[in-house]
Amino acid sequence: MAATAVHLADSRYAWMRLAVTLVLMTIGSAAMYVVAVVLPAVQAEFGVARADASLPYTAMMVGFGLGGLFMGRLADRFGVMLPICIGAAGLGLGFVAAGLSGGIVGFSLAHGLLLGFFGASATFGPLVADTSLWFVQRRGIAVAICASGNYVAGAVWPPIVQHFVETEGWRATYVGLGIFCAVTLPLLALCMRTRPPAAVAGVARAAGVGVSDRPFGLGLNQAQVLLCIAGVACCVAMSMPQVHIVAYCTDLGFGAARGAEMLSLMLACGIVSRLVSGLICDRIGGLATLLLGSVLQGLALLLFLPFDGLVSLYVISALFGLFQGGIVPSYAIIVREHFPPAEAGARVGAVLMATLFGMALGGWMSGKVFDLTGSYQAAFVNGIGWNLVNLGIVLLLVVLARRRAAAGAAAAA
Repeated sequence: MAATAVHLADSRYAWMRLAVTLVLMTIGSAAMYVVAVVLPAVQAEFGVARADASLPYTAMMVGFGLGGLFMGRLADRFGVMLPICIGAAGLGLGFVAAGLSGGIVGFSLAHGLLLGFFGASATFGPLVADTSLWFVQRRGIAVAICASGNYVAGAVWPPIVQHFVETEGWRATYVGLGIFCAVTLPLLALCMRTRPPAAVAGVARAAGVGVSDRPFGLGLNQAQVLLCIAGVACCVAMSMPQVHIVAYCTDLGFGAARGAEMLSLMLACGIVSRLVSGLICDRIGGLATLLLGSVLQGLALLLFLPFDGLVSLYVISALFGLFQGGIVPSYAIIVREHFPPAEAGARVGAVLMATLFGMALGGWMSGKVFDLTGSYQAAFVNGIGWNLVNLGIVLLLVVLARRRAAAGAAAAA
């Protein structure tokens, strides 16, 4: 009780806690990007098709999404320290099990169950929801900083992993990552013992600030379903370059190392994008920010079609990161802006789960399209189509939100 009274929302402690959260997410998200880097080596060693080699990533993202709901409920009840400790065990065991696996099935199971469900899920959704409860005035930028840990991981881990894959092999690299996660994450979890200020959600709900029982003029569950479909669609499109850029560069003859560099560049630019989008969210709201991100992501995907030179791919990878980095955090802000705060944790978890399912589906689907066509051109077209679905839903929500606002203003007049 005393800790809650001292450590208030938007306080200095909240910002210090956010710094620890950023490090936790950076380490915990490693598995999302390591599997993309080792994809060519795993495919060659296990002798499987590109779609089958993409299954570990798909399994991990499905486990990641489902685990997010489980870990979110644990965090709501016991605080985020417990999920983080479970995640440390899942990541530690998962990396080691994957490194010792004898085939693609065991490799996929390690990613789906240990690295995904019990591992990385603990250091994403629960941390985003926890951060949103520690900030009110600067919630947009705070959530963006938190979510940037996911992209910091993408910027940091691919070149490191690629180096050790080339020097020590992918199996030894996985085992080393497992030991690293098992040691560092529990130590960082000790800094997360304090629960969020209990008054934040309660006061906002009592005041009715910025929330509605009919977001966008729809029922709560109807609005939730639309956001989840939008999340799946945007992330099917987003996953194509993120999951397959290393393999794409290998096929073009540029080598896996160049692809790892492009992935790192893409996600480093995504960090900038997330921070800028957080500032934009605080000014224009989550829905308008999501619309902007959807349009820009579609434009970046279009650029992959006519340009496949080495320099061009570096430039487009950077643009793709700059254009799409703010999309996923926008969903968390939209939920906090349009849904009752008492339900924010569960609803944020559901929407983030949908985005992860989209990443999982897109990672596998792009590999399948490649296997059927022998080219990544069709896979990029597929991603553009899914992005258009996302854009259509977001435009619909924008129109509905404006109509509801206009009706409210007319009624008040």
